[in-house]
Amino acid sequence: MTQPALQAAASRYYEASPGIRVFRLGLAAAQRLWPALAVRAAYRLFATPLPLRWLRGRSRWDARWRIESWAFESAGLTVYTPADAPPAPGVPTALLVHGWGGHAAQMRPLAEALAARGLRPVIVEMPAHGRSAGSHSNLPQFARAIEYVGARLQQQGHALELAVAHSMGANALAHAASRGLAAPRLALLAPPASPFEFTRVFAHVFGLRESIRAAMQRRIEAREGIVMAGFEPAAVGPRIRMPTLVVHDRGDAVNRFADGEAFTHAIADARLMATEGLGHRKLLQDPRVLQAVAEFASA
Repeated sequence: MTQPALQAAASRYYEASPGIRVFRLGLAAAQRLWPALAVRAAYRLFATPLPLRWLRGRSRWDARWRIESWAFESAGLTVYTPADAPPAPGVPTALLVHGWGGHAAQMRPLAEALAARGLRPVIVEMPAHGRSAGSHSNLPQFARAIEYVGARLQQQGHALELAVAHSMGANALAHAASRGLAAPRLALLAPPASPFEFTRVFAHVFGLRESIRAAMQRRIEAREGIVMAGFEPAAVGPRIRMPTLVVHDRGDAVNRFADGEAFTHAIADARLMATEGLGHRKLLQDPRVLQAVAEFASA
C-alpha cells in the first residue's frame, strides 16, 4: 500500500463522519492565527474515535452474553463473556480486543469460534468505544487497558491461553506482550507498524503543517509518558517470546501488508497468514481466518 493510498483511506475514514469539513476549516484557520490552539484541537481530534458513538448506536447483544462495566483510569471498559461460560479458576481463556473506532461486536464471530474449541472468550471494549465510558482514548491507553484486563483476569483465576486483537488493538497488544502480558500465544490481525506514520497521514488529511503535527506528537508523548517509536515492531518484537500468528490481507487499505510483515520479521516465533480480497475488516468474519486462529489457539 503506497503513501497516497494510505492518505486516501484516511480521508475516507474522516470524511465518513459529519462535521469533519468544519474541523478541517477550523484547524486550517487556527494554525495560521493561533498555532497553540491548533495543536490542542488536533490533539483532541486525533484522540476521538470516529464515527461518534451517538451516531452509530449500540450493537445488539442477546442473553447469551454477559456484559460488565469495569472502571478504568478516568473512563471505563466494557467486558463481554458468554453467559453460560464455566466460572474460574482454571478455565482456558481468550482475550479479544477490537481496533481504533471499532467495537466489541466485530470480535464476536472469532469469540464464537474460540468458544467452540473450548475456550472462554473475553471481549474487551476500549475506553470511548461502544458502551465504555470516556470520550477520548489513544494507543498507549489501549496498551494499558490490555495489561490491566490481563492482570485482573489472572487475579480472578482465569488461565489466559490466547490474546488476539485487530488493527490498532493489535499494535497495543504487541506492546503489552513485550512488557510481560501473561498470554502463551498472540494473534495480531491487520496490525499497523507505525503510530508516527499515522500522525503524518492525519496531518495530511487536515492540511496541518509539520510544525503542528510534531507539536501534537510531543504533546501525546509527554502526556502518556512514552515515545511513539516504542510501539513499532523493531522496539516490541525482540521482547515478545510467545508464538505469534499475524494475519494480514495483501489489499488492506488501512494498514499496509508490509506492516504485518514487519511484525512477523521482528518477532522470533511468528508466522504470517496472508489473505486475499478481505481488506481490513472482512478478515474478522472470514471462516478461514476464524479457523486458523482457533487452531492456533489450541495447537
